[in-house]
Amino acid sequence: MPSPPLQQSSFFLASLKADYLNKPFLQRCQDLVKVIDDYPAMELHLLFTWLVESVFGSLDGSIVGWNLRFVQARTNEYNTIMEFLDPNGPMMKLVYKLHAEEYKYEFPIVYLPGPVRASIQTGVLPDCPIFHNKLQFSPSGLLSLSLSLNPFEYYMFYFAASLMVQRSYLPEQHFSAKDSAYFVLVDSYLKYFLPTEGNVPPSLVPIVRGTVSPPPPSCRSPTVPFIGCGVHHTSLLKRHISHQPSMNTDPAAQELWRSETILQVFIEMWLHHYSLEMYQKMQCLQVKEPICPTEEHVLVVRLLVKHLHSFSSSQRPELITSSPSTHSHSSPLEEFKRVVIPRFVQQKLYVFLQHCFGHWPLDASFRAVLETWLSYLQPWRYTPEKQSPYMDNQDRTVPDKWAAFVQENLLMYTKLFQGFLNRTVRTDLVNPKNALMAFRVAKVFAQPNLSEMIQKGEQLFLEPEHVLHHRQHRFLTPSLGGSFLSSRQPFITDSVFKVKSHVYSLEGQDCQYKQMFGAEVRNTVLRLSQLIAQAKQTAKSISDHSAEAAANQSFLSWFGFESSDLNTSYVGNDIDYMGLDSIKKTDEYLDRTLDYVCQIFKLNSAQLSQLMVSFVSTKDDGGLKQLPDCIQEPNGLLLTDLGRLQMINGLRKFDINYQGDPELQPIRSYESAVLVRLLYRLSSLINERFAGEMRSLCSRRDFSSQLARYYLTTSSVAETSKRSPLTRRSLERRPQPRISLRYLASYRTLLSIFMLYVIASFFGFGPVSFIFSGLLACFCHGVVMTMFADKQKTH
Repeated sequence: MPSPPLQQSSFFLASLKADYLNKPFLQRCQDLVKVIDDYPAMELHLLFTWLVESVFGSLDGSIVGWNLRFVQARTNEYNTIMEFLDPNGPMMKLVYKLHAEEYKYEFPIVYLPGPVRASIQTGVLPDCPIFHNKLQFSPSGLLSLSLSLNPFEYYMFYFAASLMVQRSYLPEQHFSAKDSAYFVLVDSYLKYFLPTEGNVPPSLVPIVRGTVSPPPPSCRSPTVPFIGCGVHHTSLLKRHISHQPSMNTDPAAQELWRSETILQVFIEMWLHHYSLEMYQKMQCLQVKEPICPTEEHVLVVRLLVKHLHSFSSSQRPELITSSPSTHSHSSPLEEFKRVVIPRFVQQKLYVFLQHCFGHWPLDASFRAVLETWLSYLQPWRYTPEKQSPYMDNQDRTVPDKWAAFVQENLLMYTKLFQGFLNRTVRTDLVNPKNALMAFRVAKVFAQPNLSEMIQKGEQLFLEPEHVLHHRQHRFLTPSLGGSFLSSRQPFITDSVFKVKSHVYSLEGQDCQYKQMFGAEVRNTVLRLSQLIAQAKQTAKSISDHSAEAAANQSFLSWFGFESSDLNTSYVGNDIDYMGLDSIKKTDEYLDRTLDYVCQIFKLNSAQLSQLMVSFVSTKDDGGLKQLPDCIQEPNGLLLTDLGRLQMINGLRKFDINYQGDPELQPIRSYESAVLVRLLYRLSSLINERFAGEMRSLCSRRDFSSQLARYYLTTSSVAETSKRSPLTRRSLERRPQPRISLRYLASYRTLLSIFMLYVIASFFGFGPVSFIFSGLLACFCHGVVMTMFADKQKTH
C-alpha cells in the first residue's frame, strides 16, 4: 500500500527539480510558494532537504545555491529572496508545517565546528542542550555520526553553517557584507525570535501534537558511552514547563523554544572556533582546527552581540533590581533575557576574540574584530535610555549599575586590552587606519567611571582566599545584627565570588592574572606613548617631504617636466600613498590617543612629554635619521627590542650598502651589459698580472704612492658603511689596490665622452690627440686632488 504514494512523491520531486532548473528565478520562487501552500506535509517532507540545499548551497561547497552572502540590495533577486526567507515567509511556513508532523532530518557532524566535532567523536558531549539526545549512529562508527534535528533546527543549522563555507563570486562585483541578503536575514531573524518589545510571535502553523520540547537533556545516552564535560544547563523553557500541566502552559513558554534554538545554533556555529591551545586549556582534548575567521564572519558576530545587548537590556526594570526569588516567578522570556549574556555568550565570545587577537593579520582589517570587542564592552550603548551619540566623551559617564557587568566580564576588559596593546606596539601607527584603531580603544576605556570599575573588579579578584572565608563567616554570624558591616557584606562577598568564578572558568584555576593597572602593563603603555611620539615625527617628515615634492612638481610643470619621485615619497608599511589630509588625521588621532591614555592610567602629562621627547627621532650631522637602537656585539651590531619596533614601524632603518666586490654588482639599467663583462675581464687580467707591483707602489710613503692610491684603492669598509650593520669579518676585511674600468660601461660616461669628442673635433683634435688630452687631464686632476684634497676619494 505505501508504494504508490512513495512513487508519486518521488515523481513530484523529480518534476519539480527539472522545472526548477529551467525557469527564471522569480518564477521558481512563485512555484515554490504555490507548492508549499497546496501540498501536504507528507510530500513536502521529501522536498525539504533539497530545497534547503538549493537555497543555502551545499556544506561541502559543491552547490552554490542562492549565494545569499553576495546578493546585494541593488540586484533584481534581492526582494524576492527576502520575501521568501522572511520569518513570516513561505520557507518558514514550510518549516512549521513539517514540524507539526514531527519529521526529523539528519545533519552530519563533520560540518560542525572542529572543537564540537572532535568532542563528540571522542565521547564527550558538548555543554550545550542543542546537541543532547540528538545523536544518530551508523554501523561505520563515530566518524559518521549525525544529529537528528527537527525541521526548525535543521533549517537554522544550515543557515548558520553556510556562513563558514567558502563561496565564489565575480571579482569585478563590489561586495559589502553589511548590505548582503545574508546579513539582513540574520538581523531579521534576531529581531523576530529575540524581540526587544513584546513576546515572540506565534508560529504560522499551530503545533497540534503535544509539547514541542524534547525530553530533558542528559549527559549520558543509555546506548552511548558518552561522558559529561561539566554542568549542563537545562533549557529555560523545559525548566518552566516541566512542572506544569500542558493545558496551563504559558503560550510564551511554548514559543520560546525557537528563540533558544536559534541562539544556541548561532553561537555554536559562529563562536565555537578557536585554537589548539585554548581548546586544550578548556576541554583537555587534543584538537587542532586551523581556522581564521573572515571579516564577514566577524561582522555577523558583531551584529549578534549588539542585538543580544539590546535584547538583554529590554527586560522590565522591576526585574533588574528585584531579588533572586522574584526571578523564579517572572515570565520565561524575561528570565531568558536575564541570563542570555552570561550563560550563552560570554565564554565562547571571549575565547573567539582572544583567538582573533592572537592570529589576525596586523593590518586594517582588524577593525572588524576591534568593533566587535568594543560593542560587547559597552552594553549601556544599547539600552532604551542610551545617551546621545553626539554627546561629548567627557559627559558620557558609565552608569553605576553597569559595575556588576564590568566585574563579571573582567577578562573581556583587562586581558583583551593587554592583547590589543601587544598588537598596537607592533603595527605602523603612521597609517591613519591603525592610528584610528588606537584612538577608538583609548576613547572607550577613557569613559568616566569605567577605569574605576575595572580597578574595583581587579581588587575583588585579588581578595585573598582566607579573607573571603573570614568575611563569609562574619556575614553568617547572627550577632552582627543590623550593623553597617552586615548591610554591605552580602554584596561584597557575592561580588568577589562572581569575579573569581568568572576568571577561573575562563582561564583555569592555575591562571596567572596580570593586572591591567599593574607595573608591566604600565611599562607597555609608556612604550606605546614613545612609539606614538615617533610616529608623529615620522608623519611630520613625510608631510614636509610631500610639500617639498609638490613644490618641485609645480615648478617643473612650467617647463613640461614632472618629478619621478612624487609617488614614491613613502613606500611600504601598508600605505600606497599618504596625502596631507591623511597625515593630518593621523596626527589628530595620535594626539587624542595620548590624552585618553593619560586619563585611563593617571599619567602625568609633563613627565610623559619629557619621556617622549627623549625618544623622538633626531637628525644627525648628515641630515639622516639615527640608526635603530642596537648594541655592539663581538660579531657586529645586534638589534634590541626597541630597535626592532623602530624598524617595524618604519621610524628608523639602516642605510644598507653593498659590501661585496664592487665589480660583481648586478648590471644596472644605465650600463651596457656587453661592456661591463668585457671591461671586467680586462680589469681582472691587469689586476692579476700587476697585483704585486700595485701593492708595493701603494705601500710606500712618497708622492707617487699617494697618487697611485688615489687611482687604485677604494675607501675602507668602515668609511663607506658607517650606517650599515657589519659583522666583525666585514670590518676586518681590507681592500686590495686594483684598477676598475667598469665606469666606462656607463651610458652616461660614454655619452659624455662622445659629446666632448664632438666639441674637440671642431677645434681640430683627432682621435689620438683627443685620447692623449683626456689622459693628461685625468692625470692633472689626480695630481691636484692628491696635493690639495683633505681626504682621499674613490675615482
